[in-house]
Amino acid sequence: MKLLGAVLLRAGIPLVIMTAIGIALFAQGKPDDGRATLAVGVIAAAVSGASVIYQIETWSMRKQTLVHFVIMGVTVLPALLLSGWFALDTPWHYLAVIGVFLGVGVLLWAFFFVLFTRILPKRSTPPAAT
Repeated sequence: MKLLGAVLLRAGIPLVIMTAIGIALFAQGKPDDGRATLAVGVIAAAVSGASVIYQIETWSMRKQTLVHFVIMGVTVLPALLLSGWFALDTPWHYLAVIGVFLGVGVLLWAFFFVLFTRILPKRSTPPAAT
């Protein structure tokens, strides 16, 4: 239950803030900006909320990654497609968005994997006694 609270807090804050801004932009007659802001809110909420997955110590890295990928696939990918940031006139455009989604996802996953498994553990290791 503690993880659920963390998910709701991490996801809820950016979602509420960005939704409020998006609604304000719609009310000001800026639907494109409002839609893009809502997309950012969904993406930020999904990424923030799903980060809790990596705190489940009983899950393997593979399981954590697969569950995270599924969550991103059902939240971030549709948000990208609905954001208005990409031309979606042909099937190739959709494939390009999927390629961007996968490419950025792989790069970010690799960056954070190296950061949290290689770089930060070295910094937190106390120096050896001489």
